[in-house]
Amino acid sequence: MSSESFPPAQPAYILRGHSAQVHALQFTQDNQRLLTGDADGWLVSWNLAFKRPVASWKAHGKAILGLGTWGQDRIISHGRDNKLVVWQLSVADEDAMDRTLPVDATADALSKMPWILHILTVNTLNFCSFTMCYDGMPQTSSNGMTIRENHSHKPILIAVPNTIDIYQLPSESRAAVIHADRHLTTGMVMALNILAITTRVQVAAGYESGHTMVFVQTDPGASFQRLYCAQPHSQPVLSMALSSSREYYITSSADAIIAKHPFPLGQGVWNTELRPIKICQTKHSGQQGLRIRSDGKIFMTAGWDARVRIYSAKTMNELAVLRWHKTGCYATAFAQTDVVMPARIKQKSDSNLDQNEVGEKTIDQQSPVVAGIQQRRDEVAQSTHWLAAGSKDGKVSLWNIY
Repeated sequence: MSSESFPPAQPAYILRGHSAQVHALQFTQDNQRLLTGDADGWLVSWNLAFKRPVASWKAHGKAILGLGTWGQDRIISHGRDNKLVVWQLSVADEDAMDRTLPVDATADALSKMPWILHILTVNTLNFCSFTMCYDGMPQTSSNGMTIRENHSHKPILIAVPNTIDIYQLPSESRAAVIHADRHLTTGMVMALNILAITTRVQVAAGYESGHTMVFVQTDPGASFQRLYCAQPHSQPVLSMALSSSREYYITSSADAIIAKHPFPLGQGVWNTELRPIKICQTKHSGQQGLRIRSDGKIFMTAGWDARVRIYSAKTMNELAVLRWHKTGCYATAFAQTDVVMPARIKQKSDSNLDQNEVGEKTIDQQSPVVAGIQQRRDEVAQSTHWLAAGSKDGKVSLWNIY
Protein backbone atom coordinates (compact mmCIF):
# COMPACT_ATOMS: atom_id res chain seq x y z
CA MET A 1 0.00 0.00 0.00
CA SER A 2 1.43 3.37 -0.96
CA SER A 3 1.92 6.09 1.62
CA GLU A 4 -0.68 8.20 -0.24
CA SER A 5 -3.35 5.67 0.77
CA PHE A 6 -3.04 6.37 4.46
CA PRO A 7 -5.28 9.10 5.89
CA PRO A 8 -3.50 12.10 7.44
CA ALA A 9 -2.76 11.88 11.15
CA GLN A 10 -5.29 13.52 13.43
CA PRO A 11 -4.76 14.91 16.94
CA ALA A 12 -5.84 12.67 19.80
CA TYR A 13 -7.32 15.64 21.70
CA ILE A 14 -7.85 19.36 21.32
CA LEU A 15 -7.57 21.52 24.44
CA ARG A 16 -9.79 24.59 24.13
CA GLY A 17 -9.85 27.38 26.67
CA HIS A 18 -7.52 30.21 25.65
CA SER A 19 -8.96 33.33 24.03
CA ALA A 20 -5.54 34.49 22.77
CA GLN A 21 -2.61 32.95 20.91
CA VAL A 22 -0.86 30.11 22.74
CA HIS A 23 2.79 31.10 23.05
CA ALA A 24 4.29 28.53 25.45
CA LEU A 25 3.82 24.86 26.41
CA GLN A 26 5.45 22.71 29.09
CA PHE A 27 4.76 19.17 30.33
CA THR A 28 5.03 18.85 34.13
CA GLN A 29 4.47 16.37 36.96
CA ASP A 30 6.01 13.46 34.99
CA ASN A 31 3.66 14.06 32.04
CA GLN A 32 0.54 14.19 34.21
CA ARG A 33 0.07 17.91 33.53
CA LEU A 34 0.47 20.25 30.58
CA LEU A 35 1.03 23.98 31.11
CA THR A 36 -0.22 26.35 28.42
CA GLY A 37 0.52 30.08 28.35
CA ASP A 38 -1.05 32.68 26.07
CA ALA A 39 -0.59 36.18 24.67
CA ASP A 40 -2.80 37.73 27.37
CA GLY A 41 -0.63 36.38 30.20
CA TRP A 42 -2.89 33.50 31.24
CA LEU A 43 -1.52 30.17 32.46
CA VAL A 44 -3.57 26.96 32.48
CA SER A 45 -2.52 23.61 33.93
CA TRP A 46 -4.32 20.65 32.33
CA ASN A 47 -4.81 17.18 33.79
CA LEU A 48 -3.78 14.91 30.90
CA ALA A 49 -5.63 11.87 32.24
CA PHE A 50 -8.97 13.69 31.90
CA LYS A 51 -8.01 16.57 29.55
CA ARG A 52 -9.44 19.12 31.98
CA PRO A 53 -8.02 22.24 33.61
CA VAL A 54 -6.93 21.88 37.22
CA ALA A 55 -5.60 25.45 37.63
CA SER A 56 -5.99 28.68 35.69
CA TRP A 57 -4.71 32.15 36.56
CA LYS A 58 -3.54 35.47 35.09
CA ALA A 59 0.20 35.04 35.59
CA HIS A 60 1.46 38.11 33.71
CA GLY A 61 0.19 41.47 32.53
CA LYS A 62 1.42 40.80 28.98
CA ALA A 63 2.17 37.82 26.76
CA ILE A 64 3.92 34.78 28.20
CA LEU A 65 7.22 34.11 26.42
CA GLY A 66 8.27 30.85 28.04
CA LEU A 67 7.59 28.23 30.69
CA GLY A 68 9.75 25.85 32.69
CA THR A 69 9.72 23.58 35.73
CA TRP A 70 11.97 23.41 38.77
CA GLY A 71 11.45 20.01 40.33
CA GLN A 72 7.97 18.57 40.71
CA ASP A 73 6.13 21.49 42.27
CA ARG A 74 7.68 24.71 40.94
CA ILE A 75 6.67 26.45 37.73
CA ILE A 76 8.67 29.22 36.06
CA SER A 77 6.99 31.70 33.74
CA HIS A 78 8.55 34.54 31.76
CA GLY A 79 6.34 37.37 30.50
CA ARG A 80 6.56 40.43 28.30
CA ASP A 81 5.75 42.45 31.42
CA ASN A 82 9.47 42.22 32.37
CA LYS A 83 8.79 39.62 35.06
CA LEU A 84 10.15 36.13 35.56
CA VAL A 85 8.13 34.38 38.27
CA VAL A 86 8.60 31.12 40.16
CA TRP A 87 5.28 29.64 41.34
CA GLN A 88 4.61 26.87 43.87
CA LEU A 89 1.99 24.51 42.45
CA SER A 90 1.88 20.90 43.59
CA VAL A 91 -0.90 18.41 42.86
CA ALA A 92 -2.18 18.99 46.39
CA ASP A 93 -2.38 22.74 45.75
CA GLU A 94 -4.71 22.27 42.79
CA ASP A 95 -7.80 21.73 44.96
CA ALA A 96 -7.69 25.38 46.05
CA MET A 97 -7.10 26.79 42.55
CA ASP A 98 -9.62 28.44 40.25
CA ARG A 99 -10.41 26.41 37.11
CA THR A 100 -12.19 29.09 35.11
CA LEU A 101 -10.62 29.10 31.66
CA PRO A 102 -9.44 32.37 30.07
CA VAL A 103 -12.15 32.19 27.42
CA ASP A 104 -14.79 32.21 30.20
CA ALA A 105 -13.13 34.75 32.51
CA THR A 106 -14.59 38.22 32.87
CA ALA A 107 -12.40 41.30 32.53
CA ASP A 108 -12.69 42.21 36.21
CA ALA A 109 -12.34 38.66 37.54
CA LEU A 110 -9.55 38.06 40.06
CA SER A 111 -8.26 34.52 39.67
CA LYS A 112 -6.55 32.80 42.59
CA MET A 113 -2.80 32.56 42.04
CA PRO A 114 -0.40 29.91 43.31
CA TRP A 115 2.13 30.90 45.94
CA ILE A 116 4.91 33.09 44.48
CA LEU A 117 8.42 32.02 45.52
CA HIS A 118 10.55 34.39 43.43
CA ILE A 119 10.13 37.35 41.09
CA LEU A 120 12.96 38.65 38.91
CA THR A 121 12.75 41.87 36.91
CA VAL A 122 14.29 41.05 33.53
CA ASN A 123 14.56 42.51 30.04
CA THR A 124 11.90 41.60 27.47
CA LEU A 125 12.52 44.13 24.70
CA ASN A 126 12.73 41.23 22.25
CA PHE A 127 10.73 38.00 22.13
CA CYS A 128 13.44 35.75 23.59
CA SER A 129 12.34 33.44 26.39
CA PHE A 130 14.51 32.49 29.36
CA THR A 131 16.47 29.24 29.51
CA MET A 132 17.47 27.32 32.63
CA CYS A 133 19.60 24.46 33.94
CA TYR A 134 20.53 23.08 37.33
CA ASP A 135 23.57 24.75 38.87
CA GLY A 136 26.59 22.46 38.54
CA MET A 137 28.39 23.97 41.53
CA PRO A 138 28.32 21.77 44.66
CA GLN A 139 26.54 23.57 47.49
CA THR A 140 28.36 23.86 50.82
CA SER A 141 27.20 24.50 54.35
CA SER A 142 28.66 27.15 56.66
CA ASN A 143 31.26 24.67 57.95
CA GLY A 144 32.42 23.82 54.44
CA MET A 145 30.72 20.43 54.19
CA THR A 146 29.09 19.57 50.86
CA ILE A 147 25.31 19.38 51.04
CA ARG A 148 23.55 16.45 49.39
CA GLU A 149 20.50 18.17 48.00
CA ASN A 150 17.14 16.96 46.89
CA HIS A 151 17.29 17.35 43.10
CA SER A 152 13.93 19.10 43.14
CA HIS A 153 15.34 21.92 45.24
CA LYS A 154 18.80 22.12 43.74
CA PRO A 155 19.77 25.69 42.76
CA ILE A 156 19.27 26.65 39.13
CA LEU A 157 20.79 29.06 36.66
CA ILE A 158 18.51 31.28 34.56
CA ALA A 159 19.74 33.00 31.39
CA VAL A 160 17.73 35.89 29.95
CA PRO A 161 18.46 38.35 27.13
CA ASN A 162 19.79 41.82 27.78
CA THR A 163 23.18 41.35 26.56
CA ILE A 164 22.89 37.91 28.22
CA ASP A 165 22.27 37.96 31.97
CA ILE A 166 22.65 34.83 34.10
CA TYR A 167 20.90 34.65 37.48
CA GLN A 168 21.07 32.05 40.22
CA LEU A 169 18.02 30.90 42.13
CA PRO A 170 17.08 30.77 44.95
CA SER A 171 19.63 33.51 45.78
CA GLU A 172 18.21 35.78 42.99
CA SER A 173 21.75 37.07 42.42
CA ARG A 174 23.17 37.88 39.00
CA ALA A 175 25.93 35.33 38.52
CA ALA A 176 27.40 36.48 35.20
CA VAL A 177 26.98 38.64 32.12
CA ILE A 178 27.90 37.82 28.53
CA HIS A 179 28.53 41.02 26.62
CA ALA A 180 27.87 41.49 22.93
CA ASP A 181 30.76 40.90 20.53
CA ARG A 182 32.00 44.33 19.44
CA HIS A 183 33.47 42.92 16.23
CA LEU A 184 30.18 41.49 14.94
CA THR A 185 26.85 43.13 14.25
CA THR A 186 24.44 40.54 15.55
CA GLY A 187 21.41 42.54 16.67
CA MET A 188 19.30 41.33 19.57
CA VAL A 189 19.48 37.95 21.28
CA MET A 190 16.57 35.85 19.99
CA ALA A 191 17.08 32.40 21.55
CA LEU A 192 19.15 30.89 24.38
CA ASN A 193 20.25 27.58 25.91
CA ILE A 194 22.39 27.03 29.01
CA LEU A 195 24.28 24.07 30.50
CA ALA A 196 26.31 23.86 33.72
CA ILE A 197 28.72 21.03 34.55
CA THR A 198 30.53 21.50 37.89
CA THR A 199 32.21 24.91 37.59
CA ARG A 200 31.86 25.20 33.80
CA VAL A 201 28.89 27.07 32.32
CA GLN A 202 28.12 27.07 28.59
CA VAL A 203 25.59 29.22 26.81
CA ALA A 204 24.36 28.91 23.22
CA ALA A 205 22.73 32.00 21.73
CA GLY A 206 20.91 32.80 18.50
CA TYR A 207 20.77 36.35 17.16
CA GLU A 208 18.69 38.68 15.03
CA SER A 209 21.38 38.63 12.35
CA GLY A 210 21.15 34.85 11.90
CA HIS A 211 24.36 34.20 13.86
CA THR A 212 24.61 31.60 16.58
CA MET A 213 27.41 31.38 19.15
CA VAL A 214 28.52 29.21 22.05
CA PHE A 215 30.25 30.77 25.08
CA VAL A 216 32.01 29.08 27.98
CA GLN A 217 32.93 30.15 31.51
CA THR A 218 35.43 27.70 32.97
CA ASP A 219 35.47 29.07 36.54
CA PRO A 220 33.09 31.23 38.59
CA GLY A 221 33.93 34.89 38.13
CA ALA A 222 35.93 34.31 34.94
CA SER A 223 34.94 36.00 31.70
CA PHE A 224 33.02 34.03 29.10
CA GLN A 225 35.01 33.02 26.02
CA ARG A 226 33.51 32.29 22.63
CA LEU A 227 33.87 28.68 21.53
CA TYR A 228 31.86 28.70 18.34
CA CYS A 229 30.34 31.14 15.86
CA ALA A 230 28.39 30.53 12.66
CA GLN A 231 25.84 32.33 10.51
CA PRO A 232 23.77 29.65 8.76
CA HIS A 233 20.64 31.83 8.69
CA SER A 234 19.85 34.92 6.62
CA GLN A 235 16.96 35.88 8.92
CA PRO A 236 16.62 36.10 12.74
CA VAL A 237 16.99 32.90 14.73
CA LEU A 238 13.56 32.04 16.17
CA SER A 239 14.33 29.04 18.36
CA MET A 240 16.98 26.54 19.40
CA ALA A 241 17.22 23.34 21.41
CA LEU A 242 20.11 21.43 22.99
CA SER A 243 20.20 17.65 22.60
CA SER A 244 20.04 15.44 25.69
CA SER A 245 23.46 14.03 24.70
CA ARG A 246 24.87 17.60 24.92
CA GLU A 247 26.76 16.96 21.69
CA TYR A 248 24.85 19.34 19.44
CA TYR A 249 22.08 21.91 19.26
CA ILE A 250 19.65 22.82 16.49
CA THR A 251 18.46 26.25 15.37
CA SER A 252 15.47 27.38 13.32
CA SER A 253 14.87 30.76 11.78
CA ALA A 254 12.48 33.08 9.99
CA ASP A 255 14.13 31.76 6.82
CA ALA A 256 13.65 28.14 5.70
CA ILE A 257 16.94 26.87 7.19
CA ILE A 258 17.27 24.41 10.05
CA ALA A 259 20.87 23.92 11.19
CA LYS A 260 22.62 21.46 13.49
CA HIS A 261 25.66 22.80 15.37
CA PRO A 262 28.40 21.30 17.55
CA PHE A 263 28.16 22.07 21.25
CA PRO A 264 31.84 21.91 22.24
CA LEU A 265 32.27 21.10 25.93
CA GLY A 266 35.17 23.38 26.70
CA GLN A 267 38.03 21.35 25.30
CA GLY A 268 37.97 23.29 22.04
CA VAL A 269 38.28 26.80 23.47
CA TRP A 270 40.97 27.69 20.97
CA ASN A 271 39.50 25.73 18.06
CA THR A 272 38.39 28.15 15.36
CA GLU A 273 37.67 25.47 12.73
CA LEU A 274 34.29 24.39 14.10
CA ARG A 275 31.48 24.56 11.55
CA PRO A 276 27.80 23.63 11.46
CA ILE A 277 27.31 19.87 11.36
CA LYS A 278 24.48 20.10 8.85
CA ILE A 279 22.42 22.85 7.22
CA CYS A 280 19.04 21.89 5.77
CA GLN A 281 16.99 23.97 3.35
CA THR A 282 13.45 22.92 4.28
CA LYS A 283 11.61 25.32 1.90
CA HIS A 284 9.31 26.21 4.81
CA SER A 285 10.06 29.61 6.32
CA GLY A 286 9.04 30.70 9.80
CA GLN A 287 9.61 27.56 11.88
CA GLN A 288 9.86 28.23 15.61
CA GLY A 289 9.21 26.55 18.96
CA LEU A 290 11.86 23.93 18.16
CA ARG A 291 12.05 21.07 20.70
CA ILE A 292 14.15 17.89 20.78
CA ARG A 293 12.54 14.89 22.48
CA SER A 294 14.27 13.62 25.61
CA ASP A 295 15.40 10.39 23.92
CA GLY A 296 17.18 12.45 21.25
CA LYS A 297 15.54 10.63 18.32
CA ILE A 298 13.27 13.33 16.87
CA PHE A 299 12.63 17.05 17.01
CA MET A 300 9.73 19.23 15.92
CA THR A 301 8.92 22.78 14.94
CA ALA A 302 5.82 24.98 14.89
CA GLY A 303 5.27 26.75 11.58
CA TRP A 304 3.76 30.06 10.61
CA ASP A 305 1.96 28.05 7.90
CA ALA A 306 -0.05 26.25 10.64
CA ARG A 307 1.97 23.03 10.21
CA VAL A 308 3.86 21.08 12.86
CA ARG A 309 6.83 19.27 11.37
CA ILE A 310 8.62 16.25 12.80
CA TYR A 311 12.26 15.61 11.87
CA SER A 312 14.80 12.90 12.52
CA ALA A 313 17.44 14.29 14.87
CA LYS A 314 20.07 12.04 13.30
CA THR A 315 19.50 12.65 9.58
CA MET A 316 17.52 15.94 9.80
CA ASN A 317 15.05 14.45 7.32
CA GLU A 318 11.41 15.43 7.57
CA LEU A 319 9.37 12.51 8.94
CA ALA A 320 5.85 13.89 9.24
CA VAL A 321 3.76 17.02 8.80
CA LEU A 322 0.86 17.45 11.23
CA ARG A 323 -2.03 19.45 9.82
CA TRP A 324 -4.98 20.48 11.94
CA HIS A 325 -4.68 24.14 12.93
CA LYS A 326 -5.89 26.72 10.43
CA THR A 327 -3.68 29.55 11.68
CA GLY A 328 0.01 29.80 12.53
CA CYS A 329 1.56 27.62 15.24
CA TYR A 330 3.90 29.20 17.78
CA ALA A 331 4.83 26.60 20.41
CA THR A 332 5.53 22.88 20.77
CA ALA A 333 6.35 20.49 23.59
CA PHE A 334 7.30 16.82 23.96
CA ALA A 335 6.30 14.64 26.89
CA GLN A 336 9.27 13.04 28.63
CA THR A 337 10.05 9.52 27.39
CA ASP A 338 12.04 8.44 30.45
CA VAL A 339 9.39 8.78 33.18
CA VAL A 340 9.69 6.16 35.95
CA MET A 341 6.25 4.64 36.35
CA PRO A 342 4.87 4.03 39.86
CA ALA A 343 3.71 0.59 40.94
CA ARG A 344 0.31 -0.15 39.44
CA ILE A 345 -2.66 -0.42 41.79
CA LYS A 346 -4.16 -3.80 40.93
CA GLN A 347 -7.88 -3.17 41.09
CA LYS A 348 -10.61 -4.45 38.84
CA SER A 349 -11.96 -1.62 36.67
CA ASP A 350 -15.60 -0.79 36.15
CA SER A 351 -16.10 0.02 32.47
CA ASN A 352 -19.45 1.66 33.18
CA LEU A 353 -18.02 4.24 35.60
CA ASP A 354 -18.75 7.76 34.45
CA GLN A 355 -15.53 9.64 33.57
CA ASN A 356 -16.96 12.93 34.80
CA GLU A 357 -17.50 11.49 38.26
CA VAL A 358 -13.96 10.13 38.38
CA GLY A 359 -12.48 13.46 37.33
CA GLU A 360 -14.22 15.36 40.10
CA LYS A 361 -13.15 13.15 43.00
CA THR A 362 -9.84 13.00 44.80
CA ILE A 363 -8.05 9.77 45.63
CA ASP A 364 -9.03 10.06 49.30
CA GLN A 365 -12.73 10.24 48.41
CA GLN A 366 -12.73 7.37 45.94
CA SER A 367 -13.51 3.72 46.36
CA PRO A 368 -10.65 1.31 45.60
CA VAL A 369 -12.21 0.57 42.20
CA VAL A 370 -12.42 4.26 41.24
CA ALA A 371 -8.97 4.97 42.64
CA GLY A 372 -7.60 2.10 40.59
CA ILE A 373 -9.20 3.44 37.41
CA GLN A 374 -7.76 6.90 38.00
CA GLN A 375 -4.37 5.37 38.73
CA ARG A 376 -4.42 3.54 35.41
CA ARG A 377 -5.52 6.63 33.53
CA ASP A 378 -2.67 8.57 35.11
CA GLU A 379 -0.25 5.83 34.05
CA VAL A 380 -1.52 5.94 30.47
CA ALA A 381 -1.07 9.74 30.41
CA GLN A 382 2.44 9.42 31.85
CA SER A 383 3.60 6.74 29.42
CA THR A 384 2.13 8.29 26.25
CA HIS A 385 4.67 10.01 23.99
CA TRP A 386 2.57 13.15 23.66
CA LEU A 387 3.38 15.91 21.19
CA ALA A 388 1.67 19.23 21.90
CA ALA A 389 1.30 22.22 19.59
CA GLY A 390 -0.07 25.67 20.43
CA SER A 391 -1.51 27.98 17.83
CA LYS A 392 -2.68 31.50 17.07
CA ASP A 393 -6.23 30.13 17.25
CA GLY A 394 -5.92 29.67 21.03
CA LYS A 395 -6.15 25.88 20.79
CA VAL A 396 -3.64 23.20 21.77
CA SER A 397 -3.50 19.97 19.79
CA LEU A 398 -2.28 16.77 21.46
CA TRP A 399 -0.84 14.10 19.19
CA ASN A 400 0.07 10.51 19.99
CA ILE A 401 2.55 9.49 17.31
CA TYR A 402 6.18 8.38 17.43
